[in-house]
Amino acid sequence: MNAKKSKIKSANFKSLRESDPYLEEERKKYPTPLPSRAFMLEVMAQRGVPMFSDELAQLFEISKQELEFFTRRLSAMARDGEIVVNRKGAICVADKLDLIKGRVQGHPEGFGFVIPEDGSPDLFLSPKEMHKVLHGDKVMAREIGLDRRGRREGKVVEVLDRGNRLVVGRLHSERGVAFVIAEDKRISQDILIAQGADAGLPAKPGQVVVAEILSQPSKYAQCVAKVVEILGDYGDPGMEIEIALRKHNLPHVFSDAALAQAKKTPSKVRKLDWKTPEGLKRVDLRDIPLVTIDGETARDFDDAVFAERKGKGWRLVVAIADVSHYVRPGDALDETGYERGNSVYFPRRVIPMLPEALSNGICSLNPDVERLCMVCDMTIGARGVVKDYRFYPAVMLSQARFTYTEVWNILQEPQGVAAQKRASLVPHLQELYALFNVLLQARQRRGAIDFDTTETQMIFNDVGKIEKIVPVHRNDAHRLIEECMLAANVCAAEFLRSNRHKALYRIHEGPTEEKLDNLRRFLNERGLSLGGAEEPTTKDYAKLAEQIKARPDAALLQTMLLRSMQQAVYSPDKVGHFGLAYESYTHFTSPIRRYPDLLVHRAIKAVLSQTEYKPGKWKDIGEHCSATERQADDATRDVENWLKCYYMRDKLGEVFSGTVSAITSFGLFVLLDDVFVEGLVHISELGSDYFHYEKGRHELRGERSGKVYRLTDRLTIKVARVDLETSKIDFVLVETPRERVSAEAAPAIPAKGRKRVKR
Repeated sequence: MNAKKSKIKSANFKSLRESDPYLEEERKKYPTPLPSRAFMLEVMAQRGVPMFSDELAQLFEISKQELEFFTRRLSAMARDGEIVVNRKGAICVADKLDLIKGRVQGHPEGFGFVIPEDGSPDLFLSPKEMHKVLHGDKVMAREIGLDRRGRREGKVVEVLDRGNRLVVGRLHSERGVAFVIAEDKRISQDILIAQGADAGLPAKPGQVVVAEILSQPSKYAQCVAKVVEILGDYGDPGMEIEIALRKHNLPHVFSDAALAQAKKTPSKVRKLDWKTPEGLKRVDLRDIPLVTIDGETARDFDDAVFAERKGKGWRLVVAIADVSHYVRPGDALDETGYERGNSVYFPRRVIPMLPEALSNGICSLNPDVERLCMVCDMTIGARGVVKDYRFYPAVMLSQARFTYTEVWNILQEPQGVAAQKRASLVPHLQELYALFNVLLQARQRRGAIDFDTTETQMIFNDVGKIEKIVPVHRNDAHRLIEECMLAANVCAAEFLRSNRHKALYRIHEGPTEEKLDNLRRFLNERGLSLGGAEEPTTKDYAKLAEQIKARPDAALLQTMLLRSMQQAVYSPDKVGHFGLAYESYTHFTSPIRRYPDLLVHRAIKAVLSQTEYKPGKWKDIGEHCSATERQADDATRDVENWLKCYYMRDKLGEVFSGTVSAITSFGLFVLLDDVFVEGLVHISELGSDYFHYEKGRHELRGERSGKVYRLTDRLTIKVARVDLETSKIDFVLVETPRERVSAEAAPAIPAKGRKRVKR
């Protein structure tokens, strides 16, 4: 605004509108341009007093025909927090009121916070202020001072946008009054059900329902809603997923338009498909023995691989399902793909990004059928460095669908029964494995961080409940495919970067200054140091990770290294991937289940056809896709926690051994051996003492006794309480040995989604 700031003169109304420095931009958008937002704010600010809408309409000479559109513009400005309407109905410039715009984040205890959009410290909202709003609302708030704990305290001035239209929860009834307690505990207010509002849906107390909000909460009134859907009883099979879908606002029903388009999508490759809509001719790869390698339960196969010797190195072909051929920009499938952002993988159920006609049909590289694909064809040297690569569209025919277990058995026993069944393909698998080993060596030389982590898998019974939880042992077949995909992703990023075409990159920035300081203090206390001074590199992290492997506290140190890193996100900024030690990295290999990969495919095709792909604002798209990924992670975590609670409900009073996996100001989280379930030992259960949480050290220390609890401590506990409604498990201590166990005796802590470095 400063560069185009106009001098507002005391002239007639027409000349005032014509002095709008943004007038030409408005004319490009509208046949009859209104005063621009920036100009209106400038005029109101210079007037220096709140103004009523009719005064503004007169000032800017708004005609009767323009009045409706002018009113809409004012409403939009209010919704975006640019203006605020005071009690008298006068319009104020928000910046003049020193207001802070942000989202409300509720807390189960009734208070909350405003998370400012400008990145400034959060504003604490008392329970009284939270009575006016719900978690997720967008508000304008004013700082009113500091609370008794020294936090900035705020007061809600205006609600700009309500974050909840539907609420999922349990229906309750007391003294004839029906209300819903939300499953999302950040919504701590009871949701009243209007009398007669559920007449057509006679829900019973205790059932899980979806309520549509009729009137939002205010200073003087509670939130009122009506029941619009009955999901069923709390313990019904699959109910935990139904709740999570609605609690996290995950789209799970395809639109009629998307289903209709999916139904019209051809089920096999046609002759006309040999040429892409961009005019590119496809390469015939049907004679190359490409194979897919996935998990036993996988149903969508979006990547196939092939390797052969080429001089002293290899040729590696990574073929990815050409989803972009069937999902075109702006069509119904594209809209649903963008809305969902990614597929969501729950235990025993998948919410696909695209309908099954594509995800499990024409876009799945099933064996012995022709499929369209996009190929990254690489030449890799003897030291695992990509010497050359090219991208092209192709037609392929998968020779086999392998599982990781099957491939690993073949590689370990080339003359065994499994190998004999696939005799013609065994040499190709061996070449892939030889290539993997040199790629792994190159990874180590590059300095990529490779933490030892243990993941778990839930084994279910016939009624959909957990029978047992077992560790998942990753073998070299898993890692083989991962290295092939990493190589293709890096080539895709380099191809787009070198051709100066915008795209979404997968970025993972280094540690923040605050996190780095905390990590260095923690390491120094244990006689360790992280190289790299103020800007440690991935190699510095990798060197330290290798150095600590033999230590008894290796699991603790690895956890601290992981926690010091930032979260991987999607962005048009080419800042690289810290964890993988790549200067440029993107996602190319899973367009069936990730929308960013679909965009990368389109961008690559645009470069090949010498055009440009413009989906919109890349930054906004990246933020949206990062948000949908976090939503999916939160939803799957909720479901897993509930299932684990259900699994533990009949183990009350049983004794287990476990490892301290997290420490908070209110207690210890302990991960149980063998069953791989986590629960809380509340601080009140630690003994007759005042325990103080030392954040930098990640420990609880007794004031009188000096007793200390740290990450990776070994404890013996008893299961005291299991609460299905809150998905919480409480433990009490049986004994608290302070001696450390050896690295061999202490089982590794399974990595959680929030700790892993996502590629």
